[in-house]
Amino acid sequence: MRTVDLRSDTVTQPTPEMRRAMARAEVGDDVYGEDPTVRALEELAASLVGKEAALFVPSGTMGNQAAVLTHTARGDEVVVEQEAHIYWYEAGGMALLSGVQVRPLRGERGALDPQDVEAAIRPADVHFPRTSLVCLENTHNRAGGTVWPSDRLDAVCRVAHGSDCAVHLDGARIFNAQIATGTSAARLAAGADSVMFCLSKGLAAPVGSILAGSHDFIGRARKSRKVLGGAMRQAGMMAAAGIVALRTMVDRLAEDHEQARRLAEGLAVVPGLQVDPRQVETNMVMVGLKGSGADFCRALAGRGVKAGLMDRHRVRLVTHKDVAREDIDYAVAAIAAVAGGG
Repeated sequence: MRTVDLRSDTVTQPTPEMRRAMARAEVGDDVYGEDPTVRALEELAASLVGKEAALFVPSGTMGNQAAVLTHTARGDEVVVEQEAHIYWYEAGGMALLSGVQVRPLRGERGALDPQDVEAAIRPADVHFPRTSLVCLENTHNRAGGTVWPSDRLDAVCRVAHGSDCAVHLDGARIFNAQIATGTSAARLAAGADSVMFCLSKGLAAPVGSILAGSHDFIGRARKSRKVLGGAMRQAGMMAAAGIVALRTMVDRLAEDHEQARRLAEGLAVVPGLQVDPRQVETNMVMVGLKGSGADFCRALAGRGVKAGLMDRHRVRLVTHKDVAREDIDYAVAAIAAVAGGG
């Protein structure tokens, strides 16, 4: 039986070029700043998102949490969109690690309204926490891989900075946003004081993420990474795969977007499913169900198709480099059979 894994673009296998680069990578002790391959990755990554410096971290969650820890003080308040990854999927890290309070706001397909952000920022008052950070997410995971409109992203950053709040951008899939819009990652991250992006999602590196910002910010974030246990030694072998990912895997994300649209169009005509191809902007397809999402995923797994459960009546399907065109056709047929009770 064929297996088609659509749970996430984190399930990708490293390319042969990545494996070769890892095997021959020049390494040193990165805690001492002596790993040349890590330094090369950090310089390349910073240039791609238009920042002065960058820091290689083991995971996107660590990158986000290191950013919050660096930007804030205990007792501060952080404004987020109410379904942001940093709020939903990072195990309460902001409260646990940074001691900050979260102010979630309702967004429109993951994008916040600048007026809502302005209203949420606390005035100086002894009764209130200090609002010190606004966290944004582009593309937005739970909204279905949606891309922020550039004008709204810029407006939110202006509002935050006008109230002396820093802006952190969870750009785990920022290169999907770049491909979808034709706007460079550097332009998309221009208004943010820091940006995190993943090497291990659609870019297919086996591990690692990047946190980027000013020289001063990254200097302080390096200590945050140490506190969080993310300082690594001969990490150049992993960094080598990240360099290959950034040089060879960004443009091909367009194929994932095309596959997602093909998948959505195939499912849109299946009775009992709620799928709108017009809402597919990148590599994610959200499927609304009348019945249990958990039961639906289990039934699909029995046919070799793996899907991600989002909530009781919604599942997520994510395309990536290891999903071929014929896999999409197989998945559509399997999903239609399950939806039809077959």
